[in-house]
Amino acid sequence: MKKITGILSTCCLMAAIAAGVWLRAQEPEQPTFRVKVDMVVLGFTVLDQKNKYVNGLKPKDFKIYEDDIVQKLATFAEGSRSPMQVLENGEMRPLRASAAEPSPGGVPANPDAVDSTSEATGTNVFVLFDTSNYMYRGFVYASDSIADFIRGLDRSDSIAVYTYSRNLNRAVPLNRDRGSAIGGLRKAVAGDDSALYNCLLLTLRDAAKVPGRKVVIVFSNGPDNASMVSPDDVRAVAEDEGIPIYVISTSEVTKDPISSNIFKRISANTGGKSYFAKTWQKQIEAFESIREDLGNSYTISYYPQPNPNEGFRKIRVELTDEAMRKYKIRARPGYRPQRGF
Repeated sequence: MKKITGILSTCCLMAAIAAGVWLRAQEPEQPTFRVKVDMVVLGFTVLDQKNKYVNGLKPKDFKIYEDDIVQKLATFAEGSRSPMQVLENGEMRPLRASAAEPSPGGVPANPDAVDSTSEATGTNVFVLFDTSNYMYRGFVYASDSIADFIRGLDRSDSIAVYTYSRNLNRAVPLNRDRGSAIGGLRKAVAGDDSALYNCLLLTLRDAAKVPGRKVVIVFSNGPDNASMVSPDDVRAVAEDEGIPIYVISTSEVTKDPISSNIFKRISANTGGKSYFAKTWQKQIEAFESIREDLGNSYTISYYPQPNPNEGFRKIRVELTDEAMRKYKIRARPGYRPQRGF
């Protein structure tokens, strides 16, 4: 009898194990998410106590933190100069032309290759011009100020001119031909509703595909009455892609507080600036300020150190010299790493 009972117990145990295996087999597999972080490209400016640009700083003058983790710089550039490889001792050396060609992440595919070439790579500038009904008044003056800005860009910079109302019009693709850019700008005609955030999102997507340093400059009268996406969605994409957004609005801050606050938040969170320029002269001054920003900024890149944070990662830039700690650094506050399966 004991033998039979033992056999039954064994059979029950085996059946239970088999049932457990069968049940686990029926359970759907949980997806495994992995964080994909490529080279991070960060642009920033340094201002002294009189709000004047501080130039001539070197990689050794900075410490970059990501979630309080010190990062090792891979490349460094000032203004429109070519990025240089940062060595272990903080010194720099040129990147070979073939190796310096940025990957989709905006960095050299082979940072160890060296060459004596040091051509300026410049900035990829995307201008998004409001051609909605809101811009009907003062349209010609706005077009003139954008044209003046294009003429004054560094010769190494590339320019794309996009216009928008309800839909995005890629008037002039990214190139260095100033005449072509201004010609496309002059063909713009005002009319229709405004879908600023839809069109800004599409512009950011285009800019993200371009290697190297890029910025988006929005010239807008303010209101948006036709977009399907929210401004916070746009801001998140700009943060993640590392693309500064500069906004020049022709409306007065007090007359459209909702748009004004959105513009301030988007520009500040991406390392850009917002301007409220009601007059033609103020518009010219705003563009001049942006051009100065581009020519006096620093651009660094780094491969992030191991970091378990899959959400928003905070970036902090510090100056190593105690005497320079009083200077102001303007940079985007961080980014979200891409998630993949």
